[in-house]
Order: sequence, then C-alpha cells, then structure tokens
Amino acid sequence: MTSVFQITSKVRDYELDMQGIVNNGVYFNYLEHARHEYLSAHGVDVVALAAQGINLVVIRSELDYKGSLKSGDKFAVQVSVERLSRIKIGFRQKVIRLSDQKLCVEALVVGTALNKRGRPYISPEIESLFNGYSL
Repeated sequence: MTSVFQITSKVRDYELDMQGIVNNGVYFNYLEHARHEYLSAHGVDVVALAAQGINLVVIRSELDYKGSLKSGDKFAVQVSVERLSRIKIGFRQKVIRLSDQKLCVEALVVGTALNKRGRPYISPEIESLFNGYSL
C-alpha cells in the first residue's frame, strides 16, 4: 500500500438532506474528487488517458458510514492505493471531520482501466502508482 494522500474541503449547504446532514450520496462525490486529485498529484492525467481511449472506471464501491458531517464542517478525505489484482486497483479512503478527527466514512473503491476495445489495461502511468510492486 502507498502512503496516505489527503485533501481538505468544507461542507456546502446544498449537500445536506432534510435531516441537516450530508446526504449519503454526496460522499461518493467527495471520494471521487479526492481520487482524481490523488491521481493528478501522482502524474496520472485522467483527461489525457481518456483522449487516448483509456478510461478509468469504478467497478465496486463499499462505504461504511460512521458519523455525519453538517453544514460548514471542514473535513479531510484521505486516499491510499493498493494493487488488488493484475487489473484491479483498490482505493482505500476515509472522510474525517477535522474539528474532532471523527471518522465519518470509510470506503474501498475498486477500479480498473479499460482500453479502446473495452478490455482491462493498466497503462504505464497507472502502473507507476505501485512503485514496482506487482502481483
């Protein structure tokens, strides 16, 4: 597993449900944004890959909700990546409320990359995330 990457953000009012907490579906957006920032920070240009016909796709998401965020809460989204198989990438992620370090969401998002023919393909840019680790 690689080191932990982190971004921070703040809850916006329109992300809340009728109970005044972040809607459960919004966490998927937080997690996706953090994954994209992680990839960018590690030299993986998702837009450039897509232009080459290589698309990163999510094939499974597991989210465990542990606590709630409310309007104005500042939070961090942590990302670490691991190799699950020759073609599957695991993004282990956490959403943590910064005021008290409360774990709000713990997630495993599994993805892969597909080439122009729709076949799994791990490009050299994605391979580099694993620093020589192979299965």
